[in-house]
Amino acid sequence: MAAHRTASAVGPGAGRPAPGGRDRRRAWAELLRLPALFTVPGDALAGAAAAGMRPNARTLLAIGSSVCLYEAGMALNDWADRAEDAAERPHRPIPSGRIRPAAAFTAACALTGAGLALAARAGRPALTVAAPLAATVWAYDLTLKHTPAGPAAMAGARALDLLLGAAATGGSTREALPSAALLGTHTLAVTTVSRQETQGGSSLAPLAALATTGLLTRLVTRRGHRARPSAGPDRVRTSHGGTRRPGPDATGRTPSSRTEPAPRAEPGRDLVTGLTTALGAVYAATAARPYLHAALNPSPPLTQRAVGAGIRATIPLQAGLGARTGAIVPALLTAALAPLGARFARKVSVT
Repeated sequence: MAAHRTASAVGPGAGRPAPGGRDRRRAWAELLRLPALFTVPGDALAGAAAAGMRPNARTLLAIGSSVCLYEAGMALNDWADRAEDAAERPHRPIPSGRIRPAAAFTAACALTGAGLALAARAGRPALTVAAPLAATVWAYDLTLKHTPAGPAAMAGARALDLLLGAAATGGSTREALPSAALLGTHTLAVTTVSRQETQGGSSLAPLAALATTGLLTRLVTRRGHRARPSAGPDRVRTSHGGTRRPGPDATGRTPSSRTEPAPRAEPGRDLVTGLTTALGAVYAATAARPYLHAALNPSPPLTQRAVGAGIRATIPLQAGLGARTGAIVPALLTAALAPLGARFARKVSVT
Protein backbone atom coordinates (compact mmCIF):
# COMPACT_ATOMS: atom_id res chain seq x y z
CA MET A 1 0.00 0.00 0.00
CA ALA A 2 2.85 2.38 0.79
CA ALA A 3 4.38 1.77 -2.60
CA HIS A 4 1.03 2.43 -4.25
CA ARG A 5 0.55 5.69 -2.42
CA THR A 6 4.01 6.81 -3.48
CA ALA A 7 3.26 5.99 -7.09
CA SER A 8 -0.03 7.86 -6.89
CA ALA A 9 1.66 10.93 -5.47
CA VAL A 10 3.64 11.44 -8.65
CA GLY A 11 0.97 10.26 -11.11
CA PRO A 12 -1.90 12.04 -12.78
CA GLY A 13 -4.08 13.89 -10.35
CA ALA A 14 -1.33 14.15 -7.72
CA GLY A 15 -1.98 16.71 -5.03
CA ARG A 16 -5.72 16.66 -5.47
CA PRO A 17 -7.82 16.07 -2.36
CA ALA A 18 -9.47 12.69 -1.98
CA PRO A 19 -13.01 12.81 -3.35
CA GLY A 20 -15.92 12.82 -0.95
CA GLY A 21 -18.66 10.20 -0.83
CA ARG A 22 -20.77 11.65 -3.63
CA ASP A 23 -17.76 12.43 -5.81
CA ARG A 24 -16.40 8.93 -5.24
CA ARG A 25 -19.69 7.34 -6.30
CA ARG A 26 -19.70 9.44 -9.45
CA ALA A 27 -16.09 8.47 -10.16
CA TRP A 28 -16.96 4.78 -9.94
CA ALA A 29 -20.04 5.35 -12.11
CA GLU A 30 -17.77 6.90 -14.74
CA LEU A 31 -15.19 4.13 -14.43
CA LEU A 32 -17.81 1.40 -14.79
CA ARG A 33 -19.79 3.38 -17.41
CA LEU A 34 -23.05 2.59 -15.68
CA PRO A 35 -25.36 3.72 -18.53
CA ALA A 36 -23.82 1.03 -20.76
CA LEU A 37 -24.83 -1.53 -18.13
CA PHE A 38 -28.41 -1.37 -19.43
CA THR A 39 -27.21 -3.10 -22.61
CA VAL A 40 -26.25 -6.25 -20.68
CA PRO A 41 -29.47 -7.99 -19.47
CA GLY A 42 -30.81 -8.20 -23.02
CA ASP A 43 -27.99 -10.57 -23.96
CA ALA A 44 -29.19 -13.31 -21.63
CA LEU A 45 -32.86 -12.70 -22.43
CA ALA A 46 -32.19 -12.85 -26.18
CA GLY A 47 -30.15 -16.01 -25.65
CA ALA A 48 -32.93 -17.70 -23.73
CA ALA A 49 -35.46 -16.70 -26.41
CA ALA A 50 -33.22 -17.97 -29.20
CA ALA A 51 -32.94 -21.29 -27.38
CA GLY A 52 -36.74 -21.52 -27.28
CA MET A 53 -36.91 -21.30 -23.49
CA ARG A 54 -38.77 -19.04 -21.11
CA PRO A 55 -36.55 -17.08 -18.68
CA ASN A 56 -36.09 -18.82 -15.35
CA ALA A 57 -33.98 -18.51 -12.20
CA ARG A 58 -30.88 -19.62 -14.10
CA THR A 59 -31.47 -16.80 -16.59
CA LEU A 60 -31.26 -14.34 -13.69
CA LEU A 61 -27.98 -15.91 -12.63
CA ALA A 62 -26.71 -15.51 -16.18
CA ILE A 63 -27.70 -11.84 -16.15
CA GLY A 64 -25.85 -11.37 -12.87
CA SER A 65 -22.80 -13.10 -14.28
CA SER A 66 -22.92 -10.96 -17.42
CA VAL A 67 -23.19 -7.75 -15.41
CA CYS A 68 -20.18 -8.67 -13.29
CA LEU A 69 -18.02 -9.68 -16.24
CA TYR A 70 -19.04 -6.60 -18.22
CA GLU A 71 -18.15 -4.26 -15.38
CA ALA A 72 -14.91 -6.16 -14.77
CA GLY A 73 -14.00 -5.36 -18.35
CA MET A 74 -14.80 -1.68 -17.85
CA ALA A 75 -12.61 -1.38 -14.76
CA LEU A 76 -9.80 -3.37 -16.36
CA ASN A 77 -10.03 -1.25 -19.52
CA ASP A 78 -9.31 1.98 -17.66
CA TRP A 79 -6.60 0.34 -15.58
CA ALA A 80 -4.83 -0.88 -18.72
CA ASP A 81 -5.28 2.51 -20.48
CA ARG A 82 -4.29 4.71 -17.55
CA ALA A 83 -1.13 6.04 -19.26
CA GLU A 84 -2.93 6.68 -22.56
CA ASP A 85 -5.85 8.33 -20.75
CA ALA A 86 -3.45 10.63 -18.90
CA ALA A 87 -2.54 12.14 -22.28
CA GLU A 88 -5.83 11.91 -24.18
CA ARG A 89 -8.57 11.73 -21.50
CA PRO A 90 -7.14 13.26 -18.30
CA HIS A 91 -10.66 13.74 -16.94
CA ARG A 92 -11.16 9.96 -16.59
CA PRO A 93 -11.33 8.68 -12.99
CA ILE A 94 -7.86 7.11 -12.82
CA PRO A 95 -5.70 9.81 -14.45
CA SER A 96 -7.63 12.52 -12.59
CA GLY A 97 -6.71 10.85 -9.31
CA ARG A 98 -10.28 10.15 -8.20
CA ILE A 99 -9.76 6.37 -8.30
CA ARG A 100 -6.45 4.68 -7.66
CA PRO A 101 -5.15 2.18 -10.22
CA ALA A 102 -4.91 -0.59 -7.63
CA ALA A 103 -8.55 -0.07 -6.67
CA ALA A 104 -9.65 -0.39 -10.29
CA PHE A 105 -7.58 -3.53 -10.80
CA THR A 106 -8.89 -5.08 -7.58
CA ALA A 107 -12.46 -4.33 -8.68
CA ALA A 108 -11.81 -6.03 -12.02
CA CYS A 109 -10.50 -9.15 -10.29
CA ALA A 110 -13.36 -9.26 -7.77
CA LEU A 111 -16.04 -8.74 -10.43
CA THR A 112 -14.53 -11.44 -12.62
CA GLY A 113 -14.59 -13.90 -9.72
CA ALA A 114 -18.18 -12.97 -8.90
CA GLY A 115 -19.23 -13.41 -12.53
CA LEU A 116 -17.71 -16.88 -12.75
CA ALA A 117 -19.25 -17.87 -9.41
CA LEU A 118 -22.72 -16.83 -10.54
CA ALA A 119 -22.28 -18.74 -13.79
CA ALA A 120 -21.24 -21.82 -11.82
CA ARG A 121 -24.44 -21.53 -9.78
CA ALA A 122 -26.39 -21.54 -13.04
CA GLY A 123 -24.87 -24.89 -14.00
CA ARG A 124 -21.94 -26.41 -15.82
CA PRO A 125 -23.12 -25.37 -19.33
CA ALA A 126 -23.21 -21.74 -18.20
CA LEU A 127 -19.75 -21.92 -16.65
CA THR A 128 -18.44 -23.52 -19.83
CA VAL A 129 -19.44 -20.35 -21.69
CA ALA A 130 -18.60 -17.86 -18.93
CA ALA A 131 -14.98 -19.02 -18.60
CA PRO A 132 -13.99 -18.22 -22.20
CA LEU A 133 -16.07 -15.05 -21.97
CA ALA A 134 -14.00 -13.87 -18.99
CA ALA A 135 -10.79 -14.88 -20.77
CA THR A 136 -11.84 -12.90 -23.84
CA VAL A 137 -12.58 -9.81 -21.75
CA TRP A 138 -9.16 -9.91 -20.09
CA ALA A 139 -7.35 -10.69 -23.35
CA TYR A 140 -9.07 -7.77 -25.07
CA ASP A 141 -8.26 -5.22 -22.37
CA LEU A 142 -4.67 -6.32 -21.76
CA THR A 143 -3.48 -7.40 -25.21
CA LEU A 144 -5.86 -7.37 -28.14
CA LYS A 145 -7.47 -3.95 -27.88
CA HIS A 146 -4.79 -2.13 -29.84
CA THR A 147 -4.29 -4.87 -32.41
CA PRO A 148 -6.28 -5.65 -35.58
CA ALA A 149 -7.93 -8.47 -33.63
CA GLY A 150 -9.47 -6.07 -31.11
CA PRO A 151 -12.90 -5.53 -32.71
CA ALA A 152 -13.28 -9.25 -33.39
CA ALA A 153 -12.46 -10.03 -29.76
CA MET A 154 -15.07 -7.58 -28.52
CA ALA A 155 -17.63 -9.01 -30.94
CA GLY A 156 -16.80 -12.49 -29.69
CA ALA A 157 -17.32 -11.39 -26.09
CA ARG A 158 -20.79 -10.01 -26.82
CA ALA A 159 -21.75 -13.13 -28.77
CA LEU A 160 -20.55 -15.34 -25.91
CA ASP A 161 -22.63 -13.26 -23.50
CA LEU A 162 -25.78 -14.08 -25.48
CA LEU A 163 -24.78 -17.75 -25.55
CA LEU A 164 -24.33 -17.60 -21.78
CA GLY A 165 -28.03 -16.82 -21.43
CA ALA A 166 -28.93 -19.73 -23.69
CA ALA A 167 -26.62 -22.15 -21.88
CA ALA A 168 -27.81 -21.12 -18.43
CA THR A 169 -31.51 -21.24 -19.31
CA GLY A 170 -31.71 -24.38 -21.43
CA GLY A 171 -28.30 -26.05 -21.26
CA SER A 172 -27.63 -25.75 -25.00
CA THR A 173 -26.26 -23.01 -27.24
CA ARG A 174 -26.72 -24.48 -30.71
CA GLU A 175 -30.06 -22.82 -31.48
CA ALA A 176 -28.79 -19.46 -30.23
CA LEU A 177 -25.77 -19.33 -32.56
CA PRO A 178 -27.50 -17.30 -35.32
CA SER A 179 -28.67 -14.63 -32.87
CA ALA A 180 -25.21 -14.53 -31.29
CA ALA A 181 -23.68 -13.99 -34.73
CA LEU A 182 -26.01 -11.06 -35.47
CA LEU A 183 -25.32 -9.40 -32.12
CA GLY A 184 -21.59 -9.98 -32.51
CA THR A 185 -21.64 -8.39 -35.96
CA HIS A 186 -23.27 -5.26 -34.54
CA THR A 187 -20.62 -5.10 -31.80
CA LEU A 188 -17.86 -5.54 -34.39
CA ALA A 189 -19.14 -2.48 -36.27
CA VAL A 190 -19.41 -0.31 -33.14
CA THR A 191 -15.98 -1.31 -31.87
CA THR A 192 -14.38 -0.58 -35.22
CA VAL A 193 -15.80 2.95 -35.15
CA SER A 194 -14.69 3.42 -31.53
CA ARG A 195 -11.03 2.91 -32.42
CA GLN A 196 -10.90 6.44 -33.84
CA GLU A 197 -13.16 8.25 -31.36
CA THR A 198 -10.36 10.25 -29.68
CA GLN A 199 -8.56 11.51 -32.78
CA GLY A 200 -11.07 11.12 -35.59
CA GLY A 201 -10.07 9.47 -38.82
CA SER A 202 -11.47 7.93 -41.97
CA SER A 203 -15.11 7.86 -43.04
CA LEU A 204 -14.77 4.19 -43.92
CA ALA A 205 -15.52 2.79 -40.44
CA PRO A 206 -18.79 4.73 -39.87
CA LEU A 207 -19.87 4.00 -43.45
CA ALA A 208 -19.27 0.29 -42.89
CA ALA A 209 -21.17 0.49 -39.61
CA LEU A 210 -24.05 2.21 -41.37
CA ALA A 211 -24.20 -0.53 -43.99
CA THR A 212 -23.99 -3.18 -41.28
CA THR A 213 -26.91 -1.59 -39.44
CA GLY A 214 -29.05 -1.77 -42.58
CA LEU A 215 -28.09 -5.40 -43.19
CA LEU A 216 -28.80 -6.45 -39.60
CA THR A 217 -32.15 -4.67 -39.64
CA ARG A 218 -33.11 -6.62 -42.72
CA LEU A 219 -31.93 -9.94 -41.30
CA VAL A 220 -33.75 -9.49 -38.00
CA THR A 221 -37.04 -8.38 -39.55
CA ARG A 222 -36.94 -10.18 -42.90
CA ARG A 223 -38.85 -13.26 -41.82
CA GLY A 224 -41.16 -11.20 -39.64
CA HIS A 225 -41.80 -14.12 -37.32
CA ARG A 226 -39.74 -17.09 -36.38
CA ALA A 227 -41.74 -19.18 -33.96
CA ARG A 228 -40.24 -20.61 -30.84
CA PRO A 229 -38.85 -24.09 -31.45
CA SER A 230 -41.71 -26.42 -30.72
CA ALA A 231 -42.07 -30.13 -30.36
CA GLY A 232 -44.18 -30.44 -33.54
CA PRO A 233 -46.87 -33.04 -34.23
CA ASP A 234 -44.46 -35.98 -34.10
CA ARG A 235 -42.31 -34.83 -31.16
CA VAL A 236 -42.96 -34.31 -27.44
CA ARG A 237 -40.87 -31.89 -25.40
CA THR A 238 -39.38 -33.49 -22.31
CA SER A 239 -38.91 -31.92 -18.89
CA HIS A 240 -35.22 -31.40 -19.69
CA GLY A 241 -35.91 -29.28 -22.75
CA GLY A 242 -35.31 -32.07 -25.29
CA THR A 243 -37.83 -33.92 -27.44
CA ARG A 244 -38.84 -37.51 -28.04
CA ARG A 245 -41.28 -39.37 -30.24
CA PRO A 246 -44.56 -40.27 -28.52
CA GLY A 247 -45.57 -43.88 -28.33
CA PRO A 248 -48.65 -45.41 -29.98
CA ASP A 249 -52.03 -44.36 -28.75
CA ALA A 250 -54.95 -46.62 -27.73
CA THR A 251 -55.56 -47.59 -31.37
CA GLY A 252 -51.96 -48.67 -31.83
CA ARG A 253 -51.12 -45.78 -34.15
CA THR A 254 -48.51 -43.09 -33.59
CA PRO A 255 -49.38 -39.44 -34.29
CA SER A 256 -47.14 -39.45 -37.39
CA SER A 257 -49.22 -42.28 -38.87
CA ARG A 258 -52.49 -40.35 -38.57
CA THR A 259 -53.72 -37.74 -41.00
CA GLU A 260 -53.02 -34.30 -39.58
CA PRO A 261 -55.32 -31.35 -40.17
CA ALA A 262 -54.10 -28.44 -42.23
CA PRO A 263 -51.99 -26.07 -40.15
CA ARG A 264 -53.80 -23.07 -38.78
CA ALA A 265 -52.50 -19.54 -38.59
CA GLU A 266 -50.48 -19.15 -35.41
CA PRO A 267 -52.16 -16.92 -32.84
CA GLY A 268 -50.30 -13.70 -32.20
CA ARG A 269 -48.37 -13.89 -35.48
CA ASP A 270 -49.34 -10.34 -36.43
CA LEU A 271 -48.29 -9.08 -33.00
CA VAL A 272 -44.92 -10.79 -33.25
CA THR A 273 -44.34 -9.50 -36.77
CA GLY A 274 -45.37 -5.97 -35.88
CA LEU A 275 -43.26 -5.84 -32.73
CA THR A 276 -40.21 -7.26 -34.50
CA THR A 277 -40.56 -4.73 -37.31
CA ALA A 278 -41.00 -1.86 -34.86
CA LEU A 279 -37.94 -2.85 -32.84
CA GLY A 280 -35.91 -3.22 -36.02
CA ALA A 281 -36.94 0.29 -37.01
CA VAL A 282 -35.94 1.65 -33.59
CA TYR A 283 -32.58 -0.10 -33.89
CA ALA A 284 -31.93 1.42 -37.31
CA ALA A 285 -33.12 4.88 -36.28
CA THR A 286 -30.93 4.88 -33.16
CA ALA A 287 -27.69 4.06 -34.94
CA ALA A 288 -28.03 5.13 -38.58
CA ARG A 289 -28.13 8.92 -38.31
CA PRO A 290 -25.10 9.29 -35.99
CA TYR A 291 -23.15 6.88 -38.20
CA LEU A 292 -24.02 9.00 -41.24
CA HIS A 293 -22.94 12.20 -39.51
CA ALA A 294 -19.64 10.60 -38.49
CA ALA A 295 -19.10 9.39 -42.05
CA LEU A 296 -19.66 12.90 -43.43
CA ASN A 297 -17.43 14.47 -40.79
CA PRO A 298 -15.28 11.90 -38.90
CA SER A 299 -14.27 14.34 -36.16
CA PRO A 300 -13.79 13.12 -32.57
CA PRO A 301 -17.08 14.63 -31.24
CA LEU A 302 -19.22 13.14 -34.00
CA THR A 303 -17.38 9.84 -33.87
CA GLN A 304 -17.92 9.63 -30.10
CA ARG A 305 -21.59 10.40 -30.63
CA ALA A 306 -21.79 7.60 -33.19
CA VAL A 307 -20.16 5.16 -30.79
CA GLY A 308 -22.59 6.10 -28.03
CA ALA A 309 -25.52 5.64 -30.40
CA GLY A 310 -24.19 2.26 -31.49
CA ILE A 311 -23.97 1.14 -27.87
CA ARG A 312 -27.52 2.30 -27.15
CA ALA A 313 -28.77 0.59 -30.32
CA THR A 314 -27.69 -2.72 -28.82
CA ILE A 315 -30.86 -2.73 -26.70
CA PRO A 316 -33.48 -2.57 -29.47
CA LEU A 317 -31.42 -5.11 -31.42
CA GLN A 318 -31.51 -7.52 -28.47
CA ALA A 319 -35.23 -6.91 -28.10
CA GLY A 320 -35.76 -7.56 -31.80
CA LEU A 321 -33.83 -10.82 -31.62
CA GLY A 322 -36.11 -11.92 -28.80
CA ALA A 323 -39.31 -10.69 -30.42
CA ARG A 324 -38.76 -12.57 -33.66
CA THR A 325 -38.85 -15.86 -31.74
CA GLY A 326 -42.20 -14.97 -30.17
CA ALA A 327 -40.74 -14.01 -26.78
CA ILE A 328 -42.94 -10.94 -26.45
CA VAL A 329 -42.61 -10.22 -22.73
CA PRO A 330 -38.78 -10.59 -22.57
CA ALA A 331 -38.52 -8.42 -25.68
CA LEU A 332 -40.63 -5.68 -24.13
CA LEU A 333 -38.67 -5.86 -20.87
CA THR A 334 -35.45 -5.52 -22.82
CA ALA A 335 -36.79 -2.59 -24.84
CA ALA A 336 -37.84 -0.85 -21.62
CA LEU A 337 -34.17 -0.62 -20.62
CA ALA A 338 -33.44 1.77 -23.50
CA PRO A 339 -35.03 4.93 -22.00
CA LEU A 340 -33.41 4.16 -18.65
CA GLY A 341 -30.01 3.89 -20.29
CA ALA A 342 -30.59 7.12 -22.22
CA ARG A 343 -31.58 8.91 -19.03
CA PHE A 344 -28.41 7.86 -17.19
CA ALA A 345 -26.29 8.61 -20.27
CA ARG A 346 -27.15 12.29 -19.85
CA LYS A 347 -25.30 12.21 -16.53
CA VAL A 348 -22.48 9.73 -17.20
CA SER A 349 -20.85 9.08 -20.59
CA VAL A 350 -21.16 5.58 -22.04
CA THR A 351 -17.79 5.87 -23.82
